[in-house]
Amino acid sequence: MKKEDIKQEVFDLYDDYAHNKIDRRQFLEKLSIYAIGGLTVSSLLSFIMPNYKDKIQIQAKDPRLKSEFITYGSPKGGGEIRGLLSRPSNAGMKLPGIIVVHENRGLNPHIEDVGRRAALAGFISLAPDALWPLGGYPGNDDDGRVLQRKRDRDEMLQDFIAAFQYLKEHPECDGNVGVVGFCFGGWISNLMAVHVTGLKAAVPFYGRQAPVELVSNINAPLLLHFGELDTRVNEGWPAYEAALKKHNKEYSAFIYPDANHGFHNDTTPRYDQADAELAWQRTIDFFKEKLK
Repeated sequence: MKKEDIKQEVFDLYDDYAHNKIDRRQFLEKLSIYAIGGLTVSSLLSFIMPNYKDKIQIQAKDPRLKSEFITYGSPKGGGEIRGLLSRPSNAGMKLPGIIVVHENRGLNPHIEDVGRRAALAGFISLAPDALWPLGGYPGNDDDGRVLQRKRDRDEMLQDFIAAFQYLKEHPECDGNVGVVGFCFGGWISNLMAVHVTGLKAAVPFYGRQAPVELVSNINAPLLLHFGELDTRVNEGWPAYEAALKKHNKEYSAFIYPDANHGFHNDTTPRYDQADAELAWQRTIDFFKEKLK
């Protein structure tokens, strides 16, 4: 089965499921409509769900990196948060830092992989798990989404703000820290640009925008990535961009043609390799420029 064999409606249906608009029973019922011409519900489900086992780009024990799980305090959030700290094994100097913020399902293997990719590009990265107060990422995204809905969103924001402070003060960090986030993490990235004094750069991937009334408080330059087909997130962009312009905020935005929400995530068929690689290169170049 190829991505081109799947109707756009199936990707939209998965987006509704992944963002809690429909439950699993409704998802499977609606998915059955598209099980035609040799396609079965089982084969469609297997194809569209994340494949973490075979899609990791940077393995956990890659010798080029030092990666370890650490915990840090988040007194205004979950109390104590666990995160994956990664940096080049032979850095020999203090490095700029990147907070990597997961989607709405906790620190799954894909986001751990993204954290290692950031480190391999020459940064010290911290990928926190906002589910840690509830036991951490439970090993699958369905249960992860259920757990994340049990946490207060404002407290989770505080967990990532605390991660910024931890990384900024880490002895291997030079104090210059940015944030990149995906989906829920994109929303967190937008809000950290509002609330975190000293944040040097924010890169939201297809994330909900900060309230327009808070745009005047944005402290960091923004690089925003959107998929053209992601109408759910994109509907908030025109008003957000107007507010950014009104308040003379520094930003760049890219809308990738024919790309879905989640186009950077290479574990699902929503992935678009060309767009993902371009967006990631733009992200790394942006961080290298801004985290001086």
